[in-house]
Amino acid sequence: MKRVKLSKESKRLLLEAIEEVRRNELVEWRRQPAVIRVDRPTDIEAARRLGYKAKPGFIIVRSRVRKGGRRKPRPRSGRRPKHMGVVLFKPGKSRKEIAEERAAKKYPNMKILGSYWVGEDGVYKWFEVVMVDPNHPAVFKDPRFRWFRNE
Repeated sequence: MKRVKLSKESKRLLLEAIEEVRRNELVEWRRQPAVIRVDRPTDIEAARRLGYKAKPGFIIVRSRVRKGGRRKPRPRSGRRPKHMGVVLFKPGKSRKEIAEERAAKKYPNMKILGSYWVGEDGVYKWFEVVMVDPNHPAVFKDPRFRWFRNE
């Protein structure tokens, strides 16, 4: 396939158009539930690297996680404000792990193959989680996924 060299102006216009489509996509995602099953992966290369196949038994779940610092519930009994331990609290898990856990909770019969970042705005980060049903005949018979049977 022959590569076409774009002028600087054409390249800029193309990148602006892609950015506009992406921004509209994020606006749409914000209105959707926090964990939602999608028909096809946003980043097909990343999904395939994790083991995704376009066949029955494999699903993609988009999971939304809130950005920003975390807060612990404020203690009810008396303490010095310094020792409350409410702000500057860091969780032991990454946002990616939290996204995977939420997807696993919604689809308990599925196993997680992995996840990848798909977008973020000022408030949320979105990850797509690749999941597989180990009991589905199409997956059960596939020799590449024999390791699921042992778990």
